[in-house]
Amino acid sequence: MSTGLIIALIVIAAAVLVVAAVMTLRARGPRHGGSLKRRFGPEYDRAVARHDGDTKAAERELAQRVERHGSLHERPLDPAERERFEARWTATQERFVDSPREAVTEADRLLAELAGARGFPDGGQYEEQLAALSVHHAHHVDGYRRVHRVAHARVDGAQDGGTGTEEMRESLVEARALFEDLVRPSRHEGGRHRAGPDGDGRAPARAHHAWSFSKRQPKES
Repeated sequence: MSTGLIIALIVIAAAVLVVAAVMTLRARGPRHGGSLKRRFGPEYDRAVARHDGDTKAAERELAQRVERHGSLHERPLDPAERERFEARWTATQERFVDSPREAVTEADRLLAELAGARGFPDGGQYEEQLAALSVHHAHHVDGYRRVHRVAHARVDGAQDGGTGTEEMRESLVEARALFEDLVRPSRHEGGRHRAGPDGDGRAPARAHHAWSFSKRQPKES
């Protein structure tokens, strides 16, 4: 067997191996699927459901979110900013008793402003802001999605958009988890944030009080 023929056979064999490796990788779908599922948690399942069970499509979407927003560094809030946001959220909760629809709309607006203050895309770009939040606050971002949907149902739909007081209350309760996640000092902020009563850097207790409607029932507005 000539040297040229041997070389040709080696080249052909190498090409076959490369093609087989590529086909295997494609069959396995996007890499890092397991890490995406761990990172996004419930958002991973929502993405899969949105793509009608197509895991590969969902993972491509989530991977693109990480590529666009994974390097984002959240800007710390100074103590005065934190106090203003906490006061506004408390007022929003209290407003719900008499004006639930207006309170939900204000909560949606407040979350958009708070996310913008922390360095996420501006609230005017809702979808992009939501995508960025899902990368860094995956376990709580659906609260924002829900309160935004309920807030805009009254604008885009007929009458009240089919949303009752209980649905509005649940959306506000769920959205509060993201609010607290965004307003509390991040671990990397170190000594820049205000220390709590015990010097542990936690937000004041008033920002985390239980929200109850035991005294008065909210009225439809």
